[in-house]
Amino acid sequence: MSLAYAILGFLQQEERTGYDLKIDCFDRCMAYLWAADQAQIYKTLDKLVAQDWITCRVEIQHDRPNRKIYSLTATGEAELTKWLGCHQPLPIVREPLLVQLYFASQLPNAAIAQLLQQQLIARQEKLAKCQESNLPTLDASREQILQRLVIDLAITREQTYIDWLRAAIDVIGKQSIQTSG
Repeated sequence: MSLAYAILGFLQQEERTGYDLKIDCFDRCMAYLWAADQAQIYKTLDKLVAQDWITCRVEIQHDRPNRKIYSLTATGEAELTKWLGCHQPLPIVREPLLVQLYFASQLPNAAIAQLLQQQLIARQEKLAKCQESNLPTLDASREQILQRLVIDLAITREQTYIDWLRAAIDVIGKQSIQTSG
């Protein structure tokens, strides 16, 4: 349900189309926090309209397809405020690489190191995207300060994962046993 609340949060800032939510919000602002594809966004928008948390108006365009523009309702704003004040449980973490590594003793060290190296490259790319966020640090608004805190955690998390991957690659590189048989 967090996707719905992220959408409500973005619509609290300003009215938007589903396309705007996908490109400007999830792909640019939240890519390091929450991935959402176009189908998930539109499905959630339909649910939010049905719950009367948002409204939808159609903007007629003569040279292009019509646009659906979504806005937050008072009910939606109240639900967002209520959710913002609630404790969130720890997320369920699923790390396919860690499951692979847990059972990878049958693979040669070179294959394990390759898996770790591929993950290292992907994590370095993700870290670079997090670091591209150019929120001001001086004279920042309250909203910018909170966003900066979130980005700082994302950067720290990625850097920690990168450090662990480098250490794991080093450990695998020093192992003398190639497979367990």
